[in-house]
Amino acid sequence: MRGTPHRADMWGMEQERPALAAALALQCDWGADEALMESPADRLAVRDAPARAPEAARPAPEPTQPRAVRASPVALATAPPAITRAETLAEAAPDLAALKAAIAAFDGSALKETATNLVFGDGVADSGLMLIGEAPGADEDRAGRPFVGASGQLLDRMFASVGLSRESSFYITNILPWRPPGNRTPTDAEVALFLPFLRRQVALVRPKRLVLVGGVAAKGLIGGKEGITRLRGRWHEVDIPGLGRLPALPTLHPAYLLRSPASKRDAWADLLLLRRALDQASG
Repeated sequence: MRGTPHRADMWGMEQERPALAAALALQCDWGADEALMESPADRLAVRDAPARAPEAARPAPEPTQPRAVRASPVALATAPPAITRAETLAEAAPDLAALKAAIAAFDGSALKETATNLVFGDGVADSGLMLIGEAPGADEDRAGRPFVGASGQLLDRMFASVGLSRESSFYITNILPWRPPGNRTPTDAEVALFLPFLRRQVALVRPKRLVLVGGVAAKGLIGGKEGITRLRGRWHEVDIPGLGRLPALPTLHPAYLLRSPASKRDAWADLLLLRRALDQASG
């Protein structure tokens, strides 16, 4: 039939379709959001405009669907900040189950959109000892439990060496309940946003001592500008609303120890310091 593409031509077009789609996707990734002509248009040139139809001959406009109403700038400006909403939700949680549900419902962070599971806590809540890490990794995100990957297995072996385990001796959680994309380090803004939930979690668990696993947890709760290598090896105090000041021991993160095995000696010294404090308290 005249005007119909030849079968071979159609096959060639189908072969080119993936390449064209890939090229279009690349343009979008580079920020191209509008099409341009190969040569500039002379918009001052006079063109023959088509004759306008008489008003009576114009077709009536078709009814359009109502557009979604967007929040006005005034409404957005008066909406409470995310950190204020986090504080309100955290303070209202009467127990750990309610706090977990409040975190799951909280929409003030984009981390929730890229994570698979909420990672809340694990271990014995009334043990008197609470460990706080920085954020879930890929294994934790899949399992919905903190410290279950390679670094978590090393942590379990480390604490078992001084007679402690999550099954009987401590409760463990992270500053962030959602995995950051690509296992990147949490930002200061993300840590500040979820600190109200963490402090409320500590208040509900009511530990007698804290172990801050890694620099992010130590900086988030202790503050200041010192890094983990300067903070570790000694006890600090952390202020928790409803509990007062708790003794906190910063230590190296097991993920760091996997990359730097020579630092395990320092981590072992921290564990011995923790063990002595626990023994003195029980004696």
